[in-house]
Amino acid sequence: MFCWLSRLFRGLSRPTGKTTQPFWGFLSRSLILTSQRSIPELSSFVARTNTCGELRSSHLGQEVTLCGWIQYRRQNIFLVLRDFHGLVQVVIPQDESAASVRRILCEAPVESVVQVSGTVISRPPGQENPKMPTGEIEIKVKTAKLLNSCKKLPFEIKDFVKKTETLRLQYRYLDLRGAQMQYNLRLRSQMVMKMREYLCNLHGFVDIETPTLFKRTPGGAKEFVVPSREPGKFYSLPQSPQQFKQLLMVGGLDRYFQIARCYRDEGSRPDRQPEFTQIDIEMSFVDQTGIQSLIEGLLQYSWPSDKDPLVVPFPSMTFAEALASYGTDKPDTRFGMKIVDISDMFRRTEIGYLQDALSKPQGTIKAMCVPEGAKYLKRKDIESIRKFAADHFNQCSLLGKLRLECADLLEARGVVLRDPALFSFLWVVDFPLFFPKEEHPQELESAHHPFTAPHPSDIHLLYTEPQKVRSQHYDLVLNGNEVGGGSIRIHNAELQRYVLAAVLKEDVKLLSHLLQALDYGAPPHGGIALGLDRLMCLVTGAPSIRDVIAFPKSFRGHDLMSNAPDSIPPEDLKPYHIQVSWPTDSAKKAH
Repeated sequence: MFCWLSRLFRGLSRPTGKTTQPFWGFLSRSLILTSQRSIPELSSFVARTNTCGELRSSHLGQEVTLCGWIQYRRQNIFLVLRDFHGLVQVVIPQDESAASVRRILCEAPVESVVQVSGTVISRPPGQENPKMPTGEIEIKVKTAKLLNSCKKLPFEIKDFVKKTETLRLQYRYLDLRGAQMQYNLRLRSQMVMKMREYLCNLHGFVDIETPTLFKRTPGGAKEFVVPSREPGKFYSLPQSPQQFKQLLMVGGLDRYFQIARCYRDEGSRPDRQPEFTQIDIEMSFVDQTGIQSLIEGLLQYSWPSDKDPLVVPFPSMTFAEALASYGTDKPDTRFGMKIVDISDMFRRTEIGYLQDALSKPQGTIKAMCVPEGAKYLKRKDIESIRKFAADHFNQCSLLGKLRLECADLLEARGVVLRDPALFSFLWVVDFPLFFPKEEHPQELESAHHPFTAPHPSDIHLLYTEPQKVRSQHYDLVLNGNEVGGGSIRIHNAELQRYVLAAVLKEDVKLLSHLLQALDYGAPPHGGIALGLDRLMCLVTGAPSIRDVIAFPKSFRGHDLMSNAPDSIPPEDLKPYHIQVSWPTDSAKKAH
C-alpha cells in the first residue's frame, strides 16, 4: 500500500546527469550545500525506533518501538498498525500475564493512536503476505500505550472508499491520512526540494521573499483587497510577485526565485484556487532561449524517478501554428486529429453557406479527421458533436473544443488517444502583445501582462498598428494544460510608459515606482512562473488540483473545515473605517 515512499526516497539519490559547478563569489567565500545521507533518517528525534513500513526479514530478532494508527483488527488476535511509511502486522498477546497489553490493543477503536514495543519475528509458514512489503514479518508485542483514542469516523481511512469532495474537505485532516494524499504531498515536497537544489546550488539563484501586502496592479485578474487603518486606503494581495522580481533585477540580485504564494479573486471556477503556489523565477541579461533551457533543466532534474525521464529540449510552436492546427493556445500534442484548412477545395463550390463563409474577411473552411470515427462513433455521438458545435458556434476556439470532445467520445469507446503515462511538454511562443477587449473590441489589453516586451522585429508597429505586434511571451504547456508562462520584460522606462499610457490607457501613477526604477539603470531581464499546483496535479494524475494541496478551498472559494470566510463583528470593523452593506432579500434570491 505504501511502497510509493521507497520510490520517493530512491529518487533523492539517483544520478541526475550533467550538472554545473556552483559559483559563489561573495567576499571570496564559497558555500557548498551537500547532504551527508542519501536516504533520510525517518525515526530521529522521536519516540519510535523504526517506521511501520520499513521492517523486513533482515530485522528479525530486533527490539523495536513503533507508533501509528490502528488500521484494522482481526479476531482480537492481530492488528495492522499504519504510519506514513506503511503497514505492519502486530500480534496481540493472548496470555494472562499480558492482559493489560491485550486490553489496550483489543479495546482501542480503529484509527486510535498507539505505541507498541516488541520483537520482530517471522510469520508462521504459509501466512506470509507477498502483497505487503512487510509481509514476511510481524511484531510480537511486549508493551503497549494508548496515546489517543479515536471517536467514530465520518468515513473510513481507505482510498477505495468513495467519499464526496465536500466530506473530504470538511474533514481534511482525516482525508490526509489516505495513501494517495500522502503520496501527492510527499512527492510535491521532494520535487520542490530538488528544484531549490537545482536553482540555488547548481545555478546560483537567490531565494527571496517578497511582500504579501501590496497595492493594486492595473490589468490582469481581480485582486483581493485588505483594509488598512487609514480611511479609504487598502492593500491588495499580489496576483504574483511580478513587480518585485523586476525591481530585484534593478537592484542587481541578478538571479531570483521564490516558492511564491499568489492570490486571485476569480470567483467560482471549478478547478482554480483563490490562493495558489508558483515557482517564480527572474534573471538579468537573459533571452527567451536561456529561460527555456533553464526550465527544461529544472524539470528534468526534479522529475520523479518513478516516471520516464524527460527528453529535452521540448518542442516549440508559435501561437499562430497552435491555433491553426489545434484550435487552442495550449494544445494537447499526445494525439493527432489536427485541424486542416480545406478552403481551396471549395473555392468554386455552389453550396450557399460555404460560399458565404469564404466571402467574409479571413473566412475559411476547416476540417478535422477523426481516425476510425465511422467505426467507433455511434449516431448519438454524432448528434452530441452537432449539438456541441451549435452551443459553442460563436467562439473562435470551437474547433479546438470539438477536437477534445471527439477525443473524449473515442476514449469512452475504448480507444486510447491520450496516454496518461505520457508527458508531452510544449513551448508556445510568439503570442500577440495585445488582444482586443471582449467588452470593448476597439480597445486593447495585454495578452500576458503590461510589462512584456514586444518582439524586436515588431517594435515599429507599436506606434502605428499595435494589434499586430508580437510579444516575447512564452507559455509552457503539458498535455493540453498551461503549467507555466513568462516573458522578456520591458526594461526601458520610456517604452513602458508608452505601453501603459498610450496603448492600454492605464493610469501610470499606479506604477510610478516601477517606471522610476527602470530609469535608474535597469538591466535587460526576463522570467517565468510555473504553476506548482497544476504541475503536481498532472504529474500525480490527480483528478483535481485540490488533491495536491494540503488544505484547499472549495470551488466556491470556501474552507469547508473552518467555515472561512466568516463574518466579523461591527466593532472589529470600526478601526478600518468600513461597514458592511447587506444585500436585500431580492438580491439574495437572485444570487
